[in-house]
Amino acid sequence: MQIVDAQIHLWGAGLPSNLSHRQVTAFSPEEAILLMDEAGVDAAVIHPPGWDPNSTEMAFAAVRNYPGRFAIMGAVPLDRPESRARIASWREQPGMLGLRYGFLGDPARRWLHDGTIDWLWAAAEDAGVPIAALATDSLPELGRIAERHPGLRLTIDHLGGRGGTSTLKDAAAMTHMPQLLALAKLPNVAVKATGVPHYSSEAYPFPALHPFLRQVYDAFGPNRMFWGTDITKMPCSWRQCVTMFTEELPWLSDDDKRLIMGEALCAWWGWDRTAERRGT
Repeated sequence: MQIVDAQIHLWGAGLPSNLSHRQVTAFSPEEAILLMDEAGVDAAVIHPPGWDPNSTEMAFAAVRNYPGRFAIMGAVPLDRPESRARIASWREQPGMLGLRYGFLGDPARRWLHDGTIDWLWAAAEDAGVPIAALATDSLPELGRIAERHPGLRLTIDHLGGRGGTSTLKDAAAMTHMPQLLALAKLPNVAVKATGVPHYSSEAYPFPALHPFLRQVYDAFGPNRMFWGTDITKMPCSWRQCVTMFTEELPWLSDDDKRLIMGEALCAWWGWDRTAERRGT
């Protein structure tokens, strides 16, 4: 079973602006590889963080230096007209799988609702570029976008919650769940089950979150539910993030685990790790 983390951040300069992350000035590919090997994690998708302007170049270097171990979900500036022309060839960049945006605050949240970035969804659909979104307050709007663009693969971040921007725990952090589950009827919407321990007030294995994982599994199925960590804000080890799913959720079959822990994500975002390791 390949284990692929759906979201990590790497950076080399500056403290994270999101205080939920480790307040260190660097988390390098080399450090990540050591921890991944310790935890039995085969690969990870890098989401370059905005607090380090050189984080995208670091991600490309990680892809070059560790074939098959890293891929990237990047971004183009949404407020620049020249960004539109970049989408068609976006996936031609080595290791680049798609785009990822946060829509929790303005102006991005406003643009999502008022049609300012409608060009993004159309261009990504035409080019076969998946998009991941952190958008707790806008889940119904993302549903409408998915309906209008059935060829666009949308992934909802962090169980649909606010991730590291929230201090709410347990059920209080999951009040959006009905809106998230309503999106399951749309076959082009998936969910990243990333950062789950961050939402818990309990110790490992974080049992208060298990019922919400079961709800997502029942609604979306193992082909549209992707394990991951956002490791630099986890209150536990990378290995415990793995075993929470592989050992502590008895309702997952071996086939379910194979899909959720990596295979489904690679299929959804079009990551051929085998070809990268062969250098083809």
